[in-house]
Order: sequence, then structure tokens, then C-alpha cells
Amino acid sequence: MVGIKTIKIDGESIHVFKSAIYIFESSSGITLELDLIVSEVAVKKYKKEENLIIDIELEDGRFINSIMHVKILSGGLPQLNLFCELDDIQGCEDFDKVNENEAWFPNIEEGITIEEIRKVEMPIEEISLKLKLPIDQVEWLKSQKKGTLNEIFQEFIYDFWRRQNS
Repeated sequence: MVGIKTIKIDGESIHVFKSAIYIFESSSGITLELDLIVSEVAVKKYKKEENLIIDIELEDGRFINSIMHVKILSGGLPQLNLFCELDDIQGCEDFDKVNENEAWFPNIEEGITIEEIRKVEMPIEEISLKLKLPIDQVEWLKSQKKGTLNEIFQEFIYDFWRRQNS
């Protein structure tokens, strides 16, 4: 199996937790496929894109530069599937080959968890809450800045969570 050293998307290096590069052979042609386990933040960033400029450095020193199509693979861990059509496989003879009639695909999810991914890059989501509180607490909350409230709630939730799970 050919190993990947680094990947850049549109000139920007991205953190890849696991990856597989292979040739996919189907009745409609041959494609170069790149499966990546990335952070949820990266999936959110690229999910609306149709094409990306991809620079791949392989562990053996080879470079692949291509415009690739993007597919988001749902379920499991956050993944990107990047692919482009190939006229021939010259220079890629040592890549794994997957045929559309086979059930085998590289399993890049094995050995990694969402918790490990979130330790590297935790997604931040906005949430709105509806609460019933005494007026003095409401007034105090309204007088606070958004950043301060974010810190207070993050700290409170993590503390409460730790106590519940210990």
C-alpha cells in the first residue's frame, strides 16, 4: 500500500488522521481515489465544494497534483473522498486497485476514534437555549459579554460532566 506523507487542499495543509490512496476501476473508467479521515471542522469547510486543488506528497517522495471532485462520506468518522478520472495508470502501478465488482475497500476508520480527532480539532457549534430563571439572574446574564458567557457555560458543563461521569 502506498503511504501518504502530506496533503494540501487549495494550498493549505490539513491534518489527516488516516488515509488511503487507490485506483478504482469501473465500467465507466478509471479514477484515482483518496479517502481521508479528517476533523469535523475540515468536513464542514469542504462539504459544499465541488472541486478542490489537491497536492499529495507520497512517503516515497512522489508528488501528485490534481483537481479532484469531493464526496462527503456519511456515517462513522468524518471523511472526505476525493477523486479524479485517469486516462491511464502510468506512475500509479503500485497503488492498490479496487474493482466495482469487488466488496473490498480500504478500511481507514479502524484504530481511531472521534474522541481522538476532537482532541486535535474540536468543532464549535452555536446553540440557543430557552430558560426560565429568576429576574436577577436574567439581568446578570444580559449584562455579560458573549465571550464571557461562552467561557462560563463551557467551564460549568465540563465540571458538571466530570462529576456525573466519575
